[in-house]
Amino acid sequence: MKLPAQVKLVDVGPRDGLQNEKQPVSAEVKIGLVHRLQDAGLKEIEVTSFVSPKWVPQMADNAEVMHGIVRKPGVLYSVLTPNMKGFEAAIAAPRDEWPDEIVVFGAASEAFSQKNINCSIAESIERFAPVVEAARAKGIAVRGAMSCTVGCPYEGEIAPAKVGYLAQLMKGIGVQRVDVADTIGVGTPRKVQAAMEATLAHFDVDAISGHFHDTYGQALVNTLAALELGVWNFQSSSAGLGGCPYAKGATGNVATEDVVYMLHGMGIATGIDLDKLIDAGVYISEALGREPNSRASKAIRTKRAG
Repeated sequence: MKLPAQVKLVDVGPRDGLQNEKQPVSAEVKIGLVHRLQDAGLKEIEVTSFVSPKWVPQMADNAEVMHGIVRKPGVLYSVLTPNMKGFEAAIAAPRDEWPDEIVVFGAASEAFSQKNINCSIAESIERFAPVVEAARAKGIAVRGAMSCTVGCPYEGEIAPAKVGYLAQLMKGIGVQRVDVADTIGVGTPRKVQAAMEATLAHFDVDAISGHFHDTYGQALVNTLAALELGVWNFQSSSAGLGGCPYAKGATGNVATEDVVYMLHGMGIATGIDLDKLIDAGVYISEALGREPNSRASKAIRTKRAG
């Protein structure tokens, strides 16, 4: 089976990775993480979230972070904007501080949608439609995050048909590309492929990314399963940061370091300098007062020390 020759990774650490941290992380540290990630060769970075600070206090410094980043040509900077208020806040700054892409998020599970954003899947799409329209009118790209595509903490296993339904709705409101996310990390290769195939009925393979959590240690094999379908865009988090506040016990996103180590070992190009990436993970982990949650990072740093 012919695998993609290259892969583009979206590091979601600054946003998805940090949003649930209880201890405050300064804007300066977040900006420092973004700079280190882009210096390591990341071409897509999910920077922050324009949501109510009442719900996500960690992201209250969103405008300050966007203002402080020294942008690199060729790097795409995305932000989460779940509603019009968030989108308007994201473009309140001067034009050169606008995000290149906004992210709206929906769930393939009705129960998760209700628990997470207090509305049905159909209602969530109605809510996103004006946001998508407004962004595209201003030349800002739109990505749709599809959560719980293989399993839900409330509904259990999710049928591929539900994933296809959500993908179709996203496509219908003008979303340009989507993430197929295993939010609670329960997916296994065949289930992930089924979710991907349901999405491929509505989006081209170039417009799909995989987003896998490592709760059951399946994130890397699920990445490989998606690669086998030709998917070449994946989301991961520096130092394995992040979890999901609505999914009890869900560990973080797969570590970017581990994905890069695997891909490079398979001869798949990423354009990422693994040593610099490891240093970025150490930087943010030290700021949080803990070790990076990446096996590749630990192994390579042990080797360095030896």
